[in-house]
Amino acid sequence: MKKYLSIAVIALTLTACSKITLKNYDKVKIGMDKTEIEQLLGSADTCEAKALHTNCVWGSTDKNITATIVGGKVTLYSKKGL
Repeated sequence: MKKYLSIAVIALTLTACSKITLKNYDKVKIGMDKTEIEQLLGSADTCEAKALHTNCVWGSTDKNITATIVGGKVTLYSKKGL
């Protein structure tokens, strides 16, 4: 029983600490440095470099924040499931 309770507490703690929230999404701005968005959201879960830009995703396929970065600056961003 203790084992299951410990797992539940850990899962709730991790969920509560998620930085992928509507509140943090509202803080993302066009022109923000990549380092600024990383300070806000943590390291991206995935980044895909293209010829002229990089697409980064924080979160899962169901709940995420996506940003397009050009020259180290956010140029576009969107949310899903927040």
